[in-house]
Amino acid sequence: MIEVKTSSLSEGEFNRGVFATCDIKKGTLLHEAPVIAYPNDQHQHIEQTLLADYAFEYGINHSAMLLGYGMLFNHSYQPNATYEIRFDKHTFDFYAYTDIKAGEEILINYNGDEEDQEKLWFDQE
Repeated sequence: MIEVKTSSLSEGEFNRGVFATCDIKKGTLLHEAPVIAYPNDQHQHIEQTLLADYAFEYGINHSAMLLGYGMLFNHSYQPNATYEIRFDKHTFDFYAYTDIKAGEEILINYNGDEEDQEKLWFDQE
């Protein structure tokens, strides 16, 4: 249903994204990404690495790295996918927010809310 391919939306050595391999209906579960969580007071160590741009907020006092395709979804302010944090399963579950066509890149809003238009951390001065 999904695959990783080169994305025109990202640059540099790791210009990848997640793409639909078939038509996907709104509401379809796309991917369950297992979580590796760590306390926020350890994030200072992650900030010294490339992984800092891939970390997700995970509750009040934790951040998380996502396994599987979880950290490869690119950002859009008009996303076609969304995610739900499942603390009971320690996963981020990604769903189609709209119908997605085969070959289309699957995009989420990094702000966590599909409608949130606030500038992202890497666009703020």
